[in-house]
Amino acid sequence: MSKVILVLSDGLRYDSAVAGMGTLGHMVEAKLASLYMVTGELPSLSRPMYETIHTGLPAHTHGILSNGVVRLSNQPNVFRLARDAGLTTAAAAYYWFSELYNRAPFDRIEDREVDDPHLPIQHGRFYTQDDYPDIELFAAAGTLVRRFAPDYLLVHPMGMDYVGGLHGADSPEYRNHAIHQDAWLSTYLIEWLERGYTVLVSADHGMNVDGLHGGTLPEVRQVPLYLIRPGVPGLGDTRATVSQLQMAPTLCRLLGLAVPEGMTSAALV
Repeated sequence: MSKVILVLSDGLRYDSAVAGMGTLGHMVEAKLASLYMVTGELPSLSRPMYETIHTGLPAHTHGILSNGVVRLSNQPNVFRLARDAGLTTAAAAYYWFSELYNRAPFDRIEDREVDDPHLPIQHGRFYTQDDYPDIELFAAAGTLVRRFAPDYLLVHPMGMDYVGGLHGADSPEYRNHAIHQDAWLSTYLIEWLERGYTVLVSADHGMNVDGLHGGTLPEVRQVPLYLIRPGVPGLGDTRATVSQLQMAPTLCRLLGLAVPEGMTSAALV
């Protein structure tokens, strides 16, 4: 069993991560991390993939088929499984995660900051604006780690998606934001590893040159997965392609949770 932090960078393409994220690249090069290419599920939209990543189910099974489906998850998910097992959960994330796992619809006053042991996301710091600064989001995550030492923490910056939507993936703004995001993450990475956290960095979907996603082409489906385990050597660049359906069972295995029958894809650990 390990404590786990999942950094889910919204809208981060695989090629942009490999080209721009130098700290994570260093960890891969030094074989302190393992790098995989993830083939994202369809549709390549945010809310459906948030649910897929946390349930291990395709969209036609979990029923969140578009960003417009606003309701709580009705499937076994990592947050609920962890809470029910007596673990502590937390998230610094976009408010759609609150609507999937805590309460729907989102109340900007009641749900913005929550500390409630009965909720699936027990310690939540949720933002509602797509241009919320990533640097502030990482700081909120760092505060959650120091204050509550959660067993599972979701860190969900929106910057890549926001910048990509404005300028497209083939733009200096998008490419450079990957560099900045890597630098902001590096401020916290060593501390989290020293505290015994396994850190995963991935994405829900990629981005095309027009600043859109939702379709089927590789640029909107291929996202990275960096896996860094404290005290455990990494595999470097595995050059392996894995399924997004493997994310949830991998999180369960790392957290020491029983993997539900519905999560039929193989864990990576």
